[in-house]
Amino acid sequence: MQITNYLYSFSYAKTESELCKLESKYIFNEEEKNKVLFSDVKAEPSSSAFIKKRLDIIFSSDDYAKLIAKIKKENLCVDGFKVEYLVLHGDTTEYAGRLDKLKDIGYSINGTPDYYKPTITYAVCCYEGLWFFGILVKNKFDWYKHKQKPFSYSNSININIAKALVNIAAKANKEKRLLDTCCGVGTILLEACFAGNNMEGCDINWKVCRQARQNLAHFNYTTNVYRSDIKDIRTRYDAAIIDLPYNLFSCADNDTIKHIIESTAEITDRLVIVSTSDIATFISNAGLTLSDHCSVSKSGKANFARRIWVCEKDSNRPQTESINRPGCLSEI
Repeated sequence: MQITNYLYSFSYAKTESELCKLESKYIFNEEEKNKVLFSDVKAEPSSSAFIKKRLDIIFSSDDYAKLIAKIKKENLCVDGFKVEYLVLHGDTTEYAGRLDKLKDIGYSINGTPDYYKPTITYAVCCYEGLWFFGILVKNKFDWYKHKQKPFSYSNSININIAKALVNIAAKANKEKRLLDTCCGVGTILLEACFAGNNMEGCDINWKVCRQARQNLAHFNYTTNVYRSDIKDIRTRYDAAIIDLPYNLFSCADNDTIKHIIESTAEITDRLVIVSTSDIATFISNAGLTLSDHCSVSKSGKANFARRIWVCEKDSNRPQTESINRPGCLSEI
């Protein structure tokens, strides 16, 4: 096993396994396996719904006694520390054995521990015969607060999908300029703002645009939400997300789907599209190539699934010039 700087542990429902693997591919350039992934890419766990913990690896060894010796030799001196045992796939260490190992490490660190409000949390774990010790960073799930946004609709995508879409579109680059083409009340925008991504939104419906702005303001986030048909947006973006309308209140016929995809393809070379039906023909007709695809079924509703399409445009195709139209900010 190639030793890297970080070890990530994941947690997800069976219905979200494909989405988690797709997201990890675009964050880390490889898919997670057995809910574990080693990488040199440093990602904030809270930017994903599926990353549970990140271990910043300090030491590793194929022999537990040697690992303890390394920790003692480091002569760590920290007040307010805590040590946790990270259980990973294939680790058969019994609970009593895990407690003993926590004591071994605790006695190897100089300082007074604090189990309730630690200043730093260390962790030990075993994966495929190797032992690892390092600093543990957890997903604090602070983004759960977005579930209490002032405006919401039952048909909106859930937070887990929204966060994954942002990561897939951004490819772990906070500097990329992103657009949420059919932003609705801002479910995706909230997750982008929380993670520090550079994303704007637009929607043709004036009511949901106002609600999106109010949702963003509720959490003190600031970004542009344009009340505009996508065809009137002329600013270029590095990538765009399209959550295609599908429900009774905002039903999209074939002409509308064609219009949204083709108009968005005019202002970006990379699209991440969410649909409830097969849109492969629309993607092809827009001059896009499908690079990845996955499905996310809704828990308890086996017949309902959202499809995620990652599309790229031919790099040799001419780009539209960047032209900002003031009218896009209309409140009307």
